[in-house]
Amino acid sequence: MQTYGLGYSLAGLIVGIAVGATGVGGGSLMTPILILFYGISPKLAVGTDLLYASLSKSWGVVLHQRNGSMAWSIVGWLALGSIPSAIAMLVYIDSHGSNGDLDRLIKLTLAIAVMTTATFTLLQEPILKLVRMSENASGSSLLERHQKLGTVLSGLLIGAVVTISSVGAGVIGMMLLMMLYPKEQPLRLVGGDLAHAVLITGLAGLGHAKLGTVDYLLLGWLLLGAIPGIWIGSRLGFRMNALALKRAIAMMLIVAGAMTLYKAISG
Repeated sequence: MQTYGLGYSLAGLIVGIAVGATGVGGGSLMTPILILFYGISPKLAVGTDLLYASLSKSWGVVLHQRNGSMAWSIVGWLALGSIPSAIAMLVYIDSHGSNGDLDRLIKLTLAIAVMTTATFTLLQEPILKLVRMSENASGSSLLERHQKLGTVLSGLLIGAVVTISSVGAGVIGMMLLMMLYPKEQPLRLVGGDLAHAVLITGLAGLGHAKLGTVDYLLLGWLLLGAIPGIWIGSRLGFRMNALALKRAIAMMLIVAGAMTLYKAISG
């Protein structure tokens, strides 16, 4: 693979700024960028981005733990579903690694996950409003009455999708938690979602490393740009309209998802 060096760091910088400013982006932007604009193979892009995501998000977990805003019990229930599904997906990838259809499946799953992330980002409030309207006379929604089962099933879905596309542990995971735990403090849900994201992307990333679908030089270049990017983005986020920023990122995700979907269909 041809190494573009600082070009990869530029991608890391752009995505880091997006994540730092809005909390949205991460694998949803990075993996499509690597596939569409740098010509990285889907398996290598996913595997490398998984370790990139785990490492770049770890500091956020430390901050939430220090702040006391970590819902570890939710992380545990998510992991109960996500760990076995991630392992099962790694076994599937290993057994179909030489099959050209796997690359198409990765791109298709990635496109759907990216556009779902964009939809959740744009329609977060209306979706949550509908969930609240479903509350019955006892004051609990259908999802809320089956929190543990719903959390395990959410983990099951996230583990599989993240392992094959590197997308889903962030915005999609957070949206599911907000629907399942409407009365929980949002900051604790953010902390729990972040901790689970680090866990599952790390596990899936190490699995991909064992399969040989991680480029460590590429990973280093991405982190070189992402670390200052997150710092810059976090400061920009305080000075700019957060809603407008999220909408802009969501539109970028829709474009990236549509392009990836086209590439998956066209082969």
